[in-house]
Amino acid sequence: MNTEIYLGLGGNLGDPPSTFKQTLKKIGHFAKVTKVSKLYKSKPYGFADQPDFYNAAAQLTSDLSPLDLLAQLQEVEKQLGKKVVRENGPRVIDIDLLVFGDEVLDLPELTLPHPGILERDFVLRPLTDLNPMLTHPAWNGQSLQSAMDRLKECFLIEVAKIVKI
Repeated sequence: MNTEIYLGLGGNLGDPPSTFKQTLKKIGHFAKVTKVSKLYKSKPYGFADQPDFYNAAAQLTSDLSPLDLLAQLQEVEKQLGKKVVRENGPRVIDIDLLVFGDEVLDLPELTLPHPGILERDFVLRPLTDLNPMLTHPAWNGQSLQSAMDRLKECFLIEVAKIVKI
């Protein structure tokens, strides 16, 4: 089936660029990473009293189902030491399954596409690096680029490339 999938990567503890490289390497064991965005730095979302976050996105393909992929991604987070102290709090790694082909799911453990993609610059900007014209049936014909153009301000600071594919 080889579905086109988009992930968001975030982290603000330890060495996030290095952690993202490790994350992508581990994901490569069960999916094919085809593209990686630039690395960005952003202010925390929700809980402000913590270090700035690093954010990136990755495009991949996989034959796994959405829930099987989610389970694999959660295992990678666990291997890399993710501990959730509080919602939107500091963390070593956060891997969000953002888009899984044209899938629309609303389950307790997974919502697809991920809510807030079109409103959050720290998700939208890295995704736009990968595929600015990406649309999804749930977005009513809106592309990532048109959502990016709609944002009043973008507070992300481009830092670097994470890895070359």
